[in-house]
Amino acid sequence: MQQVFESLALGFSVALQPDMLLYALIGCVVGTLVGMLPGIGPLAGISILLPLTFSLDPTKAIIMLAGIYYGSQYGGSTTSILLRIPGEAASVMTCIDGNAMAKKGRAGAALCIAAIGSFIAGTFGVIMLTLIAPPLATFALRFGPPEYTALLVLGLIFLAYMSTSSLPRTLLMAAFGLLLGTIGIDVISGHFRFSFDIPELGDGIGIVPVAVGLFGLGEILSTPSRDVQNNVTAPKFRELLPTRDELRQSAFPIARGSLLGFFVGVIPGSAHIISSFVSYALERRLSKHPEEFGKGAVAGVAGPESANNAASTGAFVPMLALGIPTGPVIAVLMAALLIHGIPPGPSLVNEQPKLFWGFVASMYVGNLMLLALNLPLVSLFVSILRIPYAYLYPMIIMFCIIGVYEVNNSVVDVWIMLIFGAVGYLLKKFAFDPAPLVLGLVIAPIFELSLRQSLIMSGGSWQIFLQRPIALVLLVISAILLGLAAWGAIAAHRDWRAKLAAAEAGE
Repeated sequence: MQQVFESLALGFSVALQPDMLLYALIGCVVGTLVGMLPGIGPLAGISILLPLTFSLDPTKAIIMLAGIYYGSQYGGSTTSILLRIPGEAASVMTCIDGNAMAKKGRAGAALCIAAIGSFIAGTFGVIMLTLIAPPLATFALRFGPPEYTALLVLGLIFLAYMSTSSLPRTLLMAAFGLLLGTIGIDVISGHFRFSFDIPELGDGIGIVPVAVGLFGLGEILSTPSRDVQNNVTAPKFRELLPTRDELRQSAFPIARGSLLGFFVGVIPGSAHIISSFVSYALERRLSKHPEEFGKGAVAGVAGPESANNAASTGAFVPMLALGIPTGPVIAVLMAALLIHGIPPGPSLVNEQPKLFWGFVASMYVGNLMLLALNLPLVSLFVSILRIPYAYLYPMIIMFCIIGVYEVNNSVVDVWIMLIFGAVGYLLKKFAFDPAPLVLGLVIAPIFELSLRQSLIMSGGSWQIFLQRPIALVLLVISAILLGLAAWGAIAAHRDWRAKLAAAEAGE
């Protein structure tokens, strides 16, 4: 424990430097705005702003991008409560009771409870990250290429299993991403592959133009005419304080949401979204007055808001300790570190202690900043919601093009972004989730290198994955998950056949 405190002291000596505080503040403010603006969301926001961080020190870059991520979890509650429109998917459950509280004249109390719950859950998540990530990274140092390959397979299967999209569609998207990741120079032989004599593709397809295209441009193309911000009114400052009874009702939901959210966050998938749904269902089941849910129940705001913030912090554990992205946002953050030449994973704690502990400490500071900023400045943030999207979206598109071009001064990257913008629009239109594609693209080089190193170690024999106990256990878990998913699909198919037969018999 003493070592943890010493490491945290090192982290705070980094995070409390004026320039680090400035970038944490920028990340928190931008994240709040991103979370509030419907149709943008943390993934699109981080993807669009990613090019701006390449000229920064890696620690500043990851502190700012992470601030955008967890700041967006705070911001999403504002539009959910005031407008019944979730700024991002994790705030969907807050709409139900948060907006009902607003209609009862308790909008300020709902915003305050959401902010307090987010702060407590976020801080709890960072404490757990502080305690769990370093020992997990130490354990993972025992992993060789076969274990790492099996772990990446398990991560992809788990993501597909937890995804809201169907398993075949998710795996198809992940496979497409892995395939795109093979473009460029072969990591073992040094030969060019699938580059079509385009020199700019020698280093592969960049994660930045793909992410900006899929999640920034694609999202904007999908929501061209949304305009929701005309009649929003912010509560006055004196209306923000909840009553003692409202605080009492929110205490246990915040505690349960924090605990549940963190552990759900560690699991691959859209954890911050899943955690808020699970927390809402849990609070409703545990409540002595379940009939109040949907009509302004305090627990319906406190639980989900706490859970999604704890989950967003928990998602950093596998990324920092194992180098495994558990979701699309984490994949983009991981890509940011890779672009700076810093591979996340077991060796990060020992090789980059200032970055690792500075980042962890900045999350303590960032949560405090968000609590201090969000309530006093709610009127200012709400006024930004009144900007018509007809003005906002063209500016974002221009920002996307300039940002992507500036990364490598490459017109090819701009074309890649435009192509993937169209791809993102089509995927959304045909109900394909583009997130696994980005995950596949991010882990493709790591997966290919681990796989080929494993086969080199074994002289080309695939049995090496069965001879190494840890790799075997991970692959068995992957097979079980695939089996469970297949069984679920078969059961749903049988149910559909039974319903059809019953309907025909009824006719």
